[in-house]
Amino acid sequence: MEDFSLKDKVIIVTGGTGILGGAFIKGIVSAGGAVGILGRNQQIAQERADEIVAAGGKAIALVADVMKEEELIAARDKVLAAFGRIDGLVNGAGGNMPGGVVQPDADVFKLNMDGLRQVMELNLWGTLIPTQVFGEAMVKTGKGSIVNISSMASQRVITKVLGYTLAKTAIDSYTRWFAVEMANRHGDKLRMNAIAPGFFLTEQNRTLLTQPDGGYTDRGNLVLKQTPFKRFGEPDELIGALLWLLSDSSKFVTGTVVNVDGGFAVNSGV
Repeated sequence: MEDFSLKDKVIIVTGGTGILGGAFIKGIVSAGGAVGILGRNQQIAQERADEIVAAGGKAIALVADVMKEEELIAARDKVLAAFGRIDGLVNGAGGNMPGGVVQPDADVFKLNMDGLRQVMELNLWGTLIPTQVFGEAMVKTGKGSIVNISSMASQRVITKVLGYTLAKTAIDSYTRWFAVEMANRHGDKLRMNAIAPGFFLTEQNRTLLTQPDGGYTDRGNLVLKQTPFKRFGEPDELIGALLWLLSDSSKFVTGTVVNVDGGFAVNSGV
């Protein structure tokens, strides 16, 4: 269907140098979109952009820290100079940090406030700041769709990851609030939705969920027990929801969180 196409659309992906970011940019290019691969690792961003261009696609490497507004503004200007417009933003940057994790034997009345704050800032401000920078350009150049990355941690209690839980819960609220605010101010010109992945093996959680020999840790087994599909997700399995939300096929959808989780969120375990 033509509505699912991203032809002539320019999409920025923050966290574009990561595992899930890699799947996102692949999906966007396959749907005909031009992609801005934004991350701190210049080598990976450039390699991925070069690979796409060599295959006949459109891509540009954008080296920036999502916490630094001046770097994001420079990246935005680079995209506008190259393509003349911005039609979409995927806020893929984020992740967990050791300081935001509360171990079972830790004193819950002596939490690491600095560690929790650091995880909150990366995931929440690391979504808000790029939205400020790129969203403004979208409203000026046409219509746009912003997709945030939520988590099962905002819907179900997942032990240990307190900082990440607080941040992703805030992302859900921000997604709804900003969607309404944009509609009130700009009609249907700028939409915001979120994807809530279930458990996917990435660099940040691989050692938590799997053993070096490929088996599962106790935590990994608990996740699989709670997931009706009884497996972890593959990064490519996020692409369908992402393309739907970025494309005109979802042009009446805003303020929504879409679960891609193998049934984890709805399973009571009984």
